[in-house]
Amino acid sequence: MAIRETLGVDGTPLVYSVTGAEDARPLVLLHGWAQSSKCWGTEVLDELAARYRVIAPDLRGHGYSGVPTTGYDDSAVWAGDVRAVLAAEDVTSGAVLLGWSYGGLVICDYLATHGSAAVDGVVLVGAITSIGRGEKGGKVGPAMREAVPGAMSEEPRVAIRALGAFGTALTGPPEGKGAQSQALFGASLSTPPRVRAALFDRAASHDDLLRRLDVPVLVIHGTEDSVVDVAAGRHAADLVPNAQASFWDGCDHGPFVEDPARFVKEIGEFVGNLD
Repeated sequence: MAIRETLGVDGTPLVYSVTGAEDARPLVLLHGWAQSSKCWGTEVLDELAARYRVIAPDLRGHGYSGVPTTGYDDSAVWAGDVRAVLAAEDVTSGAVLLGWSYGGLVICDYLATHGSAAVDGVVLVGAITSIGRGEKGGKVGPAMREAVPGAMSEEPRVAIRALGAFGTALTGPPEGKGAQSQALFGASLSTPPRVRAALFDRAASHDDLLRRLDVPVLVIHGTEDSVVDVAAGRHAADLVPNAQASFWDGCDHGPFVEDPARFVKEIGEFVGNLD
């Protein structure tokens, strides 16, 4: 695995990892709110890297990337971050963009600003595609509603209690996943409170983008997702002209944690059909 760095449109350092053969199809993994590129787990990353050139950035304000004071409310800035990583890796065509949770919104930001010329396919995993009051593509579930606004607090006890409201939402049944659960919880806590707040302090509607999207899309969403309501996934699947949907019965917010083998298999089948 190579760890690299580039700069976003406003000069923010963006750190990302690259795994897999340099001549393989680029698969860009965009993580969710208050997480990092480590969220995917070694098993999933290794399996995907055996087939693709996996590029996994830390979003601005997360992981090892820079933490600017501004830019979190601007779709063009998020779009520029994705474009900067693609440019740094000389990706001009054939990419598949995969976004989990908030990562789905960032993908839509990119496509709305820069189009799909460099992209062959999109995967939305438990994702939002819009944000703001009344946006069907941004409907959250009970765990997220319970966590807000405490999850944005600078008071440790308040934030820990609020983020703890996610429970096993990110991992599913806890048996054998205790270490992953702690790692994901730790990533949430290590994301600065002001960043956690800033990511929700904006509005963006991408319904029109989805209606005219000209690349295939795979929607993966758990039917029991308590962070991003499954209605958001169904909304995206209904809008995109060339969409496939895989709704996982009984699954919560982290399909790639609950069943890594199934996740890798479904990604492989989707990407394989793009050739």
